[in-house]
Amino acid sequence: MNKVARAAAVLAIGVLGLAAGASAQGTYPDKPIRIVVPYPAGGFNDTLGRVVGAKLAEAWGQPAIVDNKPGAGTQIGTSFAAKAPADGYTVLVVQFPFAANPWLYRQLPYDTAKDFAPVVLAGRSPMLLVVNAKSRYQSTADVLAAAKARPGAINYGSSGSGSSNHLAMELFESMAGVEMTQVPYKGSTPLLTDLAGGQVEVAFDAFPHALPFIQSGKVRPLAIASADRSPLMPELPTLGQAGVPGYEVSSWHGFVVPAGTPAPIVEKLNTQINAILKQPEVRKVFAEQGVVPDGGTAAEFGAFIGQQMDMWKKVVSESGIPPQ
Repeated sequence: MNKVARAAAVLAIGVLGLAAGASAQGTYPDKPIRIVVPYPAGGFNDTLGRVVGAKLAEAWGQPAIVDNKPGAGTQIGTSFAAKAPADGYTVLVVQFPFAANPWLYRQLPYDTAKDFAPVVLAGRSPMLLVVNAKSRYQSTADVLAAAKARPGAINYGSSGSGSSNHLAMELFESMAGVEMTQVPYKGSTPLLTDLAGGQVEVAFDAFPHALPFIQSGKVRPLAIASADRSPLMPELPTLGQAGVPGYEVSSWHGFVVPAGTPAPIVEKLNTQINAILKQPEVRKVFAEQGVVPDGGTAAEFGAFIGQQMDMWKKVVSESGIPPQ
């Protein structure tokens, strides 16, 4: 069994692991819950933690406190959560790096597969292929034609080596059979600012990051990296429709807890968060930031994480990105 298969198996065991008995579910929660966000305040991951936390507090009558612990590519907050007691009172917000970091770092201060149990996939925001509003590229086909005609000549922006938009472009290049040159930035805002100014020609970025630049008319989307067109931008073709069949990359968001958390508590969290994700005011907040609410069982989220780990392991390996 390879590392990814083991990861998926362990994540599944985290869902089906030994329960502490019905009493755990009956008394939980009887004190405040800490929601660890391994990102700075601001941005969708922080919003997700605060919106869900407020709704959990409203439903259960116990405070749900957001604790921002950014740094080291999410390792600081994730490591903190991994070492927390497995009692349901520490919940971690996770995103793309949770599945990609095992392949981007030689050694992590936690084991993604063994130290966590999945709770729920909260939402997804498909990546967008974007260009400067005045770009000569009017379609994905234009980008592909130019990249094939001049291998390596087109510059694309990323939020840094190993970032979600970097790996999204590596996958795009591999599947489309093209070669472009990365220009790394320290985050999406400087990347999109330079894209708007014409310093780089093209980029992938998540819906919440790109949307303000699109709405201001500075950046123009060419396609969306989802299986189906988005209800948030229905006129935009998918990458599959635009010439790269099977291409699908989303910036996803979910919740996990320390491994060993009693199964009844995991189930209670899963059930309540699923209910929260269906509330109209919550869906409105998501839509405003370009995120489509998801949901589902803990086991389904575990399988999704395993699939993501498998995909990004392959991309990192084939692209030759050296582990940090």
